[in-house]
Amino acid sequence: MLIVLMVFAVAALAMLPLARALGRRVFAVAALVPLGAFVHTVLQAPAVLAGDAAALPVERWTWIAELSLTLDVRMDTLSWVLALVVTGVGSLVLLYCAAYFGDDERGLGRFAAVLLAFAGAMYGLVIADDVYLLFVLWEATSVFSYLLIGHYTHRRASRGAALQALVTTTLGGLLMLVGLVLLAVQAGTSSLTAILADLPPGPLTTAAVMLVLVGALSKSAIVPLHFWLPGAMAAPTPVSAYLHAAAMVKAGIYLIMRFAPAGVEVAGWREVLVVLGVATLLLGGWAALKQTDLKLLLAYGTVSQLGLLVVVAGFGTRDTALAAIALLLAHALFKAALFLIVGIIDHEAGTRDLRKLSGLGRRLPWLAGLTALALASMAGLPPLIGFVAKETALFALLSAATGGAGGPGGAPLDAAGQAWAAVALGGVVVGSVLTVAYSIRFFWGAFARKPGVDEVTGLAGATPGFVLAPAVLAVASLALGPLASVVGTGVAGYPALFPSSGEKTYALALWHGLTPELGLSVLIVVLGALLFAAREPLVRLQKRVAREYTASDAYWDAMGAVDRLAVRVTGLTQRGSLPFYLGVILIVFIGVTTTGLLLDRTWPAELRLWDHPAQLAIGTVMIIAAIAATQAQKRFAALVVVGVTGFGMSATFALQGAPDLALTQVLVEVVTLIAFVLVLRRLPARLGDKHGSSHRLMRAAIGIGVGTVMAVVAIVVAGARVDAPISLDWPAAAYEQGHGRNTVNVALVDLRGWDTMGELAVVIAAATGVASLLFLRSRGDDPRRIGRAAVQQRIAQRLDRVRDLGDPGEQRNAWILAGPTLDPRHRSILLEVVVRLTFHAIIVISLYLLFAGHNLPGGGFVGGLVAGLALVARYLAGGRYELGAALPLGAGTVLGTGLIIAAGAALVPVLLGQPPLTSTYWEGEVWLLGEVEFVSSTIFDIGVYLVVVGLVLDVLRSLGAEVDRQGGDELAPSARREGNIR
Repeated sequence: MLIVLMVFAVAALAMLPLARALGRRVFAVAALVPLGAFVHTVLQAPAVLAGDAAALPVERWTWIAELSLTLDVRMDTLSWVLALVVTGVGSLVLLYCAAYFGDDERGLGRFAAVLLAFAGAMYGLVIADDVYLLFVLWEATSVFSYLLIGHYTHRRASRGAALQALVTTTLGGLLMLVGLVLLAVQAGTSSLTAILADLPPGPLTTAAVMLVLVGALSKSAIVPLHFWLPGAMAAPTPVSAYLHAAAMVKAGIYLIMRFAPAGVEVAGWREVLVVLGVATLLLGGWAALKQTDLKLLLAYGTVSQLGLLVVVAGFGTRDTALAAIALLLAHALFKAALFLIVGIIDHEAGTRDLRKLSGLGRRLPWLAGLTALALASMAGLPPLIGFVAKETALFALLSAATGGAGGPGGAPLDAAGQAWAAVALGGVVVGSVLTVAYSIRFFWGAFARKPGVDEVTGLAGATPGFVLAPAVLAVASLALGPLASVVGTGVAGYPALFPSSGEKTYALALWHGLTPELGLSVLIVVLGALLFAAREPLVRLQKRVAREYTASDAYWDAMGAVDRLAVRVTGLTQRGSLPFYLGVILIVFIGVTTTGLLLDRTWPAELRLWDHPAQLAIGTVMIIAAIAATQAQKRFAALVVVGVTGFGMSATFALQGAPDLALTQVLVEVVTLIAFVLVLRRLPARLGDKHGSSHRLMRAAIGIGVGTVMAVVAIVVAGARVDAPISLDWPAAAYEQGHGRNTVNVALVDLRGWDTMGELAVVIAAATGVASLLFLRSRGDDPRRIGRAAVQQRIAQRLDRVRDLGDPGEQRNAWILAGPTLDPRHRSILLEVVVRLTFHAIIVISLYLLFAGHNLPGGGFVGGLVAGLALVARYLAGGRYELGAALPLGAGTVLGTGLIIAAGAALVPVLLGQPPLTSTYWEGEVWLLGEVEFVSSTIFDIGVYLVVVGLVLDVLRSLGAEVDRQGGDELAPSARREGNIR
């Protein structure tokens, strides 16, 4: 099962490149994945249906053993049925997409990938047996549904509907997470099976279960959170057929059914679900009767049917459980078929408005026949599976209302339980009458001939692939009715989880004889037909009692209020003043930290000011530099004296015997200084030219306060340790586990490699953020535009102008490739000569530091900084074209390659059965090189090296080259007279 999940993930990633080659045929390829999962699920039937809990398919993959985090999946009867629905309907919907979309449709690959990923997440959700895995997949379905509903990104309605669905279901999911965490902590395990096996009574359990219900009800569009589902009809029809009929909305029903055997004993469970379910059933059915868009009619009908499922699934008896799982299966079949049929109608007739459709039944009789089958199942007519499931629900509620089993241990329900059963039965009957009425309305609106309405003409003609999916689903609804006993055998494991009275239990069957529930079914059909016949008076009644304010209006009002509040809060706090922001942050820091220090009881008994007299001298220089920075009148001078404090810190590291840290700090200071200088080119030279400094005394007080607090913190922290630090064991661990003597570097690439992975991700995010702020169009580092060929073209243009203008002052020798592209006033022959002589040597030094860093000072981070400084030198000497010639690769390419190498080095050991980041050591004689020692973690360090080089390159391309380009870096005054050369 875990392998099936991985196949879904890998296949989803493959959809984008496949779509470029196959077009819409990519959906047929995508359909093979859920079809294979369907076959795999079918093959699990012997183990699932055996009735032995110990024989159920269970898989576990240990993720983080130290935290007892595992990925547990388990397939019992309920998850087996849902997995069949998710994979079976999913494969049919993907096949349908191949006919629904045209080859010219935008984003086919993205749509196929997201829909396949959603199917995988939904499959994983129903088999997950760990609450945290369940939550992750739960939220994944919300995110994927957001992308699918908003597929038509150019339509405002699609974007709004996608956001509405995401906000509603995600908010419910977060509350559900709180409930799941409470249950897991209380039970001492995250296993869902173990939690539900022993659910202790008490207010904490009640609160936790109610929070879980909020998530389930929001996912299944139950009142008052039902409004997102009709809005989601802005999605393509295949999305509606899959997410809103067979998959996503079933997630909430699944969770209720999963919790029902234990949850029914929780106070308020039955009452909450009956009230909200009946309200949803009636509200959705009433709204469906006044819709003129066939898709919206089905949407509100889906809301109504979900209310029915909540009532039956949540009531919590053995017979209602049987009815619930039968209804769930029937609903997935008929509702998915109907949504797909609406897509065909829209495709053929060009409209879904039932007021404009007339005579379609005569022109497409086969489509009318399939629709009739699906609608008959929805209305509960024999011999379809919908009739069997509906009659089972009526029997179960009627039995409970008249004293049938349903109490503890299979005893009859008490008076309160019977009263709630009566309420549920009444709601189901009335709601079913509405269902029959809007089912007839759908068929009449889609296929009947209407006086005064022109018959539909010019039908495009549906292909067999277009019809296959709804035909299979509709025929399945018909076939499973006579096979009800077989269905009952397949789903028997779920109702067996509920207590039984020990008498003969009710079983699924097409015919139980002349029974009260059969009489109710006949009454429902008759009343539903009469209600449809009275549609004209009903329309007038609905107009008179129409609500002027809906739940959807409440949602948008709430979102508008949040936006207005955000604007006001932003206006008060985000004033556009960096000093103000820093002042607030630092004042809060002073207050909070000072409070902690005053409450602390670990002050040191003695105070040692320094370990070496040189530290006093270094500290004095740093203090003088910091004070000088506050008095500097020019930005560059302030930058230089601030840099002195950084170099002073490097000297302190060196005195403490940390050459790696000292070297790294020096290089970081140099690169940071250069980055600041690149920015300062676009700022006034003097501080205060545009905006004078104000509140100088307050700023000084805040600065002194922060410095004092940090000094006290350093003193307190130094005296707070009572045990030997873990770092004392690091040298031995670095040598024995990481096979290196440089403890710092081995820690970065081996012992604490996961931390480094996170830092690499942060570095890449920072680089991407800087680039996105500065590049006006694309990232701007296309090697074709700034590489060697572009430089040569630029030089040729330059020399042509020199010859034309006859300016001997511009005819100067070039020591670097792009030297002639610069304005002579900006060239430095001395700098060009130095860069020409030292560039390759610096690169060699950086590689030495990279490979020697495992045992000597250095490593990938230091080596990457040195290589970056070499690129800085090329840029300073020759400008952006020289930088492009030095490294004709995009910064994104270098960053991504580095991350892939580092991640690959971390994960390859997993494929070999070892923990991530496990290192291996090789030693041997190599011809010409002599004895060679190599540690596999060096490959990880190479990834670090490339990420650092990519970061420096991105800084130079954005803060340097891109700023130059935007500022118009023309060749010379003579070139400007002739026109810009870019």
